Amino acid sequence: MSQLMNELRWRGMLHNSTPETEKYLNGGMGTGYIGFDPTAASLHIGNLATLMMLVQLQRAGHKPIALAGGATGMVGDPSGKSEERKFLDEEVLRYNQDCISEQLKQFLDFSGANAAEVVNNYDWFKNFNFLDFLRQVGKHLTINYMMAKDSVQNRIETGISYTEFTYQLLQGYDFYHLYKTKNCRLQMGGSDQWGNITSGIELIRRKESAEAHAITCPLVTKADGSKFGKSEQGNVWLDPKMTSPYQFYQFWLKAKDEEAPKLIRVFSLLGQEKIADLEKTHAEAPHLLHLQRALAEDVTVRVHGRSAYETAVKASEILFGKSAIEEINQLPESVLLSVFEGVPQIKVAREELSKQQDMQEFLSNTTQLKICPSKSEARKLIQNGGVRINKEKITDFAAMPTFELLQNKYLLVQKGKTNYFLVIAE
Repeated sequence: MSQLMNELRWRGMLHNSTPETEKYLNGGMGTGYIGFDPTAASLHIGNLATLMMLVQLQRAGHKPIALAGGATGMVGDPSGKSEERKFLDEEVLRYNQDCISEQLKQFLDFSGANAAEVVNNYDWFKNFNFLDFLRQVGKHLTINYMMAKDSVQNRIETGISYTEFTYQLLQGYDFYHLYKTKNCRLQMGGSDQWGNITSGIELIRRKESAEAHAITCPLVTKADGSKFGKSEQGNVWLDPKMTSPYQFYQFWLKAKDEEAPKLIRVFSLLGQEKIADLEKTHAEAPHLLHLQRALAEDVTVRVHGRSAYETAVKASEILFGKSAIEEINQLPESVLLSVFEGVPQIKVAREELSKQQDMQEFLSNTTQLKICPSKSEARKLIQNGGVRINKEKITDFAAMPTFELLQNKYLLVQKGKTNYFLVIAE
């Protein structure tokens, strides 16, 4: 049994593989790749799940190649999509692919015998004319073969354009090109990529009479089977400008107990024995969140660095700790703002704050504030004990909103258990 396959199995990261894959991996250092299309300026944690396969590939002694899909991103992968993707502007695509290429580099080791590489398929497609593509690629895969793919079958009813129909040819050629130029014989990806990957295997077989291999991982889903990777604010991105380190850390910390064992296996680099110990400790005192804290630390440090992780932890302690107000008032302003990075910040004129007649008006009517959409919701929230200002519970919705500004400038408003707002009085 190969080291990689064994690792993927116990981590629950193995969905399917071609029959001779294990034999190939046992034959010495192999080369494998995964492609990432630049549909946004950052990868998100859904991408991170497949990227972890490349990380595990390299840890097992093999060479990883991360492909930024500058060319395939112009077309759009129909896999898992119920309707046609919208084309992105070429300038936006180039910007996205540059950003993603840099992100890919932070997860892999680019030194040593199995040094990682980042490639861009636009480099080999940009001078590939249409007639040559038809002769060199289109000739080798039949319409019947392409029609049988799930990505096509799932769109028969709603319709699929010729552009998206041919996406599997582009991805198939990527595999063929890397086979020819990098001796890459393994492609990996999410389970929804099986059809695209096997198109590449078939192209290599038909053009070179050679064998190539595939490994796919299960798509990570929530306990209820729904798509994983989104918070209340939307996608959880790896770029700190799109999802702050605090929000990123909190996402993992909020993982449900039934989801955490799966997530820590897929997204962390903690070993089997360590995870087993954490699960045992967690079962004895679930409220202490041993699994979630270990998961959040491992992933946040690797994505954002130790310093950003420590700041996120400090922000959490201040937000949820009992002595928070004293600590906040003692912090230098620059540190305070870094602690509250990721917490929505709302600027309000000082005179605007003084005009409010009662707490429900303050929460719903203050210009630019509108923490609650209406007075009735603000009243209901206060009556249910769901509002705190500067850590003090508000119990009277009709009371005058008098409170001391932190550092003579800030108000910390808490709505519900975990939603915070930093109000800045100007």
